[in-house]
Amino acid sequence: MSKRVLIITYYWPPSGGSGVQRWLKFVKYFRDFGIEPVVYTPQNPEFMAFDESLIKDIPENVQVIKSPIREPYNLYKIFTGKKGESIKPGFISKKESHGSLKENISLFIRSNFFIPDPKFLWISPSVKFLNKFLKTNKIDLIISTGPPHSMHLIARKVSKYSDIPWIADFRDPWTGMYNFKYLKYTSIVTKIHKALEKKVVSYSDATVVVTRQMSKEFLELGPKRLEVISNGYDENDFSFVDCPRDDKFTLTYTGLFYNDRNPSILWRVLRELKAEFPDFGKDLVIKLIGNIDPSIIEEINNSDLASNLFIHGYMQHDEIIRHQKSAQILLLSSGREPESKAILTGKFFEYLAARRPILSFGYKDGDLAEAIVATESGVSFEYDQKDELKNWLIDKYNEYKTTGINDTTGRIDIFSRRYLCGLYSDLINSILSNKTK
Repeated sequence: MSKRVLIITYYWPPSGGSGVQRWLKFVKYFRDFGIEPVVYTPQNPEFMAFDESLIKDIPENVQVIKSPIREPYNLYKIFTGKKGESIKPGFISKKESHGSLKENISLFIRSNFFIPDPKFLWISPSVKFLNKFLKTNKIDLIISTGPPHSMHLIARKVSKYSDIPWIADFRDPWTGMYNFKYLKYTSIVTKIHKALEKKVVSYSDATVVVTRQMSKEFLELGPKRLEVISNGYDENDFSFVDCPRDDKFTLTYTGLFYNDRNPSILWRVLRELKAEFPDFGKDLVIKLIGNIDPSIIEEINNSDLASNLFIHGYMQHDEIIRHQKSAQILLLSSGREPESKAILTGKFFEYLAARRPILSFGYKDGDLAEAIVATESGVSFEYDQKDELKNWLIDKYNEYKTTGINDTTGRIDIFSRRYLCGLYSDLINSILSNKTK
């Protein structure tokens, strides 16, 4: 008989963006391993983007239960003059934390009154809703996925009330996230976050993180069990047979592009190459697809690269994959903050599956740089390695002009979504087996 697993997630199709991918794909493959997923998600969430193409990945007849959510964003939008705009919580950066007085006040309120995040008003109603649901519906195990970390607080209370085992799944760190220090928390609120984080990790039957660096951080919080199950790629998403390579020398970036991940050195090198090689400016296309920090666009334009820049807002996932597969080179950046060493974005795994060379920027001892080496999928530079970067780009441009840039061939199958789903299913079965002893 299948094990029934309740998944508490804020992001679910038709939500777009990276937050939805991990658990949509696990739900897609769970039945192959004897797991029957039940998804709990808000009825009326604040989405960064809509992507109806993801709906096709939801297995037939999967139970999705929903309840209304009240979010305090409307007051925030009115105060900041952003009424009518969708909120992009990822764009909280060092720059924003030193903004105008109104921005500083709004960020202070957002940080110190919405604990642990702006979804906190959904915690109590969800606990009541799910406790009632569990009286008439059998669930063997609960999984919460964050951020937003309010999902973990819901799961903790429901698990405690029902005595159902629970896995806390962290797609990103909590207090160890790179932008945590810019959120203008008071010392008391910082302590509250750390206490809540420790309660979640120490109470859950297992804590799952997505990178090796994250596991080191979370181990200090006293988990009962700690596992690393990374993000991955879905091979079915990359089964196109008609996806020709771009004619131009395209450097393609897809997804959120934060200011702190801006590889300024790249724009300087491209400007130099454009001046040194007569055809380079005619061949070069910098393709940015997704939510791009305006300061990055401004810097590219100021680097005499405006005529080479192609910008497109959010695209549906299947269209993004076509751009990834057709690119000459895929751009990736893990950020300048020391905490970014623990970030291995889901985009990296899609880049792997696209099999195009990855040009990455970040720490040499970070998880991203190490993964690129292990999969032989490209190269990673520190933000000050100008000469090495320039030589690598010249080599790739010469390949493009002569033989063409070949696909990468390193081993990536251990990052397939189905394989990773098997690992997660083993963890679930292990927890349930130990619970019955």
